[in-house]
Amino acid sequence: ITDFSCNDLGVNTVTLAVRDSSGNIGTGTASVTVADTTRPVVVTQPFTVYLDGSGNGSITASQIDNGSSDNCGIDSLWLDVTSFGCNNTGANVVTLSARDSSGNIGSGTATVTVVDTVRPVVSTRPVTVYLDGAGNGSFIVAAVNNGSTDACGIDSMWVDNNSFGCTDTGVHNITLFARDSSGNTGTGIAVVTVRDTISPVA
Repeated sequence: ITDFSCNDLGVNTVTLAVRDSSGNIGTGTASVTVADTTRPVVVTQPFTVYLDGSGNGSITASQIDNGSSDNCGIDSLWLDVTSFGCNNTGANVVTLSARDSSGNIGSGTATVTVVDTVRPVVSTRPVTVYLDGAGNGSFIVAAVNNGSTDACGIDSMWVDNNSFGCTDTGVHNITLFARDSSGNTGTGIAVVTVRDTISPVA
């Protein structure tokens, strides 16, 4: 035997034969150890992770692998990071590792972009605005907010109108806006009742 392959890893017994000019043949055996010291070639690809409504996202090694190979075959693939949250939005560098059956390990890096596309959930409550002696009234945003939430936190809140006068008495539908740090905006309708309860000065 003179040729070996991945199937021959380990100790192999070979026979050496020696023949003289008269045709006499003598033989002896030897142990040939076949070793694989070649690391896997790791090929990666970029990937985008979209966070869910709870602000969580995950990836698998197969999503980052882009055709990694090994002369004797890859035994296992794994990543150093598989789970992401709100604090990871943007570009993240992960390492993909590959091991063959001989224990040789190769690695490569990939960029994982974490994106939050989930809008805030806007909850509202009704509010009553009482006009003052000058016929004006207003409310603060917190007055119509009823526990609006976002998995990655609400960055800012505002309404489309919060100032009223004598011509506005009655019921109005006001839009409450909530935006998170990724720029996603959610909306909700709040009922605002404007009242004039001040008696004329006679």
